[in-house]
This record gives sequence, C-alpha cells and structure tokens, in this order.
Amino acid sequence: MGKEMGVIPAGIGVEPEVEAVVASYADRVAELSELAIAIQQIPAPTGDEAARAAWIAARWQAAGLADVSTDEVANVYARIPGRSTQRALLLSAHTDTVFGHDVDLTVRRDETGGRIYGPGIGDNSTGVAALLMLADDLRRLPAPPVDIWLVANSREEGLGDLVGMRAAVDRLQAQLGAVLVIEGMGLGRIVHRGLGSRRYRIAVDAPGGHSWSDFGAASALHTLVLLAAELTRLRPPESPRTTFNIGRLMGGTSVNTIAQHAWLELDLRSEETAALARIVEQVSVIVASYQAPKWQRRGVKVRAELIGDRPPGEIAADHPLVVAAQTVLEALGVRDSGDLRISSTDANVPLSRGIPAVCLGVTEGGDAHRAGEWIRPAPAAKGMAQLLLLIRWTAAWLGGAAVETDAQGAKPHP
Repeated sequence: MGKEMGVIPAGIGVEPEVEAVVASYADRVAELSELAIAIQQIPAPTGDEAARAAWIAARWQAAGLADVSTDEVANVYARIPGRSTQRALLLSAHTDTVFGHDVDLTVRRDETGGRIYGPGIGDNSTGVAALLMLADDLRRLPAPPVDIWLVANSREEGLGDLVGMRAAVDRLQAQLGAVLVIEGMGLGRIVHRGLGSRRYRIAVDAPGGHSWSDFGAASALHTLVLLAAELTRLRPPESPRTTFNIGRLMGGTSVNTIAQHAWLELDLRSEETAALARIVEQVSVIVASYQAPKWQRRGVKVRAELIGDRPPGEIAADHPLVVAAQTVLEALGVRDSGDLRISSTDANVPLSRGIPAVCLGVTEGGDAHRAGEWIRPAPAAKGMAQLLLLIRWTAAWLGGAAVETDAQGAKPHP
C-alpha cells in the first residue's frame, strides 16, 4: 500500500484480495463522492425514507446480493453469506435526514478548499454511500467467516427514536454477534458508549378567551412558561454528565387571544442510567405540581407524553472490538485514533441489548444539520480502508479466531 495510506497492522490477517481493495480506495474517492451526492438528492426526512429505501433496494437487487428485502419501517436488508453459521455481523447506515421536502438540496463544490457542501451530504448520505460501496466490495471478495448483514436503516434522527435500528435488531438479534454503525462524518472517532436520553412533550390545555373581555381566565401559554421556568432551574450533576434542553415551545392563536393550547418539547440526557432516572423524576415532580387541584379548578389540564427513549449501553474501552478499531486507525495514520466517545447513535440499540457495537465515521465534515453542511472527500480513502479492515477483523473474531489484547491492539489468529 502507498505510504500515505499507512500499512495494514500485523495480525489483522487480511487476504491479498482484501489488501488490494484497501489500496484501491485512494483512487475511488470521486466515485464515493458521486454516490453520496446521488443519495443526497433523494429527499429522506425522518419517517419518510421510502423513496431512498427503494433506490437502495433496487441497487442491491441489481447487484445480486442475497436476501434483499424492505420492512414496514423502510429498512433495506441484504446479506453477504459467510462460511459458517456462527454469530453474524451487522453493518448499518441510517438513511434519514433532518431536512424536509421543502429544503433546497443543491450541492456546491469548493475545489480550492476540497469540500462538498449540501444539506445532509455528511449526515448521512456519505455514510450510506460507504455502505453501498462496501456491499459491492464485500460481494466480490472471498466469503467471510460469518454472515454479514447490510442494513440501510430508517428513523435515526430526532424523534425517529431509533425505530429503524430497533426493528433491525429485533429481526436479526438471534443471529447477531456484533454491530458496526457507519456515520458519514467523524473519521477517527470510535463511539463505544451509547448516551441515554428521554424526550417529552408537555402539553397544557386551558379555557382561554379574549385578551380583554376574558382577562383573568387561565392561559395555556402562561401556565406553560411558568412550568418551563421551573424546568430551567433544574441543576443536573456535572458527573455523571447530565443535561436538559427545552428545544421547542409552541402555542396560542393570536396576540389578542388567551391561549387554549400550548406545548413544549424537553430533551433529557445522561451518561448514566441512574442519573437519567433522577432527572426524569425531578421533571415528573414539576409536572405533577401543575396537575394539582388549584390548577384543575381553573380548568387547566397538564399532561406529559414520552416521545423519545434512547436506551444507554456501552462496551469497555479495552473491549477487543474497540482495541481493533484503534489499531486499524493508528496503522492508517488517522489522527485522533484514540478518540473514544459517548454519543447517541444507532449503536445505542445493540449496546443496550448486550451486543458489542461501535459507531465509526467515513470522512471529515462539519455543520451537521445545517444548510451549509459539508464534507472533505479526500480523507474518505482512509475511512473506507478503516471500515473494510475492521469488517474483516470482526468477521474473523466472530468466526472463532482467538484475540490477543495488548499494547499493539487486538489481533485475530487462525
């Protein structure tokens, strides 16, 4: 392999055919970028991924992949058959984006800065493009030791609440031994801890009326802002890190109308399950205080609805899968190869069920979830090499290869 791509670490144990594909990624960056743009041009807001899913399914069917299917939540599945029936590997990338159908998806290329700009280009069109390119490569390589399931899954973002990954793990859990989740940006990061979160919609109904003639009548907005003010006085612990955020507050009819309806959306997060439970309880106490008889007598009704529940989970920093990912990144010369993270990703689902999982990035990028979102295509050569090497390592590990964990990393042995 070329010097700039690093060397395949000793012990990763790849075949010559795999090494040749790894070397080829340096010349296929443009191909990956064009594929990402093609995906990005198909709108796929969370919960409405069907068009993008159909495009992926047609591509996989045309390629002759095994067991191509689409489920009721617009997940697309395919399988690379392995040599044994040992626990399988799941490789996934989410298809949805935070951008709605009304967003201009025009792409802009900055040749001088080496960037491509466009809504959703990094999160997660590049991740899906990597999944599709890996599917093409894996089907041409020698059969892996175990089955590799490919899933282009829906509903990762926001209130999608990881519905797509939940459905995929529900369907395949009995077969799974490990999961690798692909995100388009964040090359060098290894997410091995799933950040737990709870999301609530707190709604208020009140009699309302005309701002002059009915002055004094209970207002849904006045009640809600009082409740919200109490929420802002929460004092979560710094360790374990715990956070809250009122992300949206809506309500009312007009400037001269006492509001009959209002609601807010609240996000609660913690790196520890017990700490998350404590702040949830604190919120419940605040909500309950606005459900007391003195509010009911004024015709005020307050209710809290759970609209998101992302389960926490983790594997240790010295888990063989984490160490193998670090070893590969270090050998490829990727900076921040020891950048271990906690985050809220599709990996939360398998981690919460005791299935080893990590989430990895394809390339560098920024301004995620903004109109000016961008990627740098050039680093994707190393990002793709990272993914293919770790896929082959993990398949060997699941197939029964012994693993040594030391300062040099995780090494499978036949």
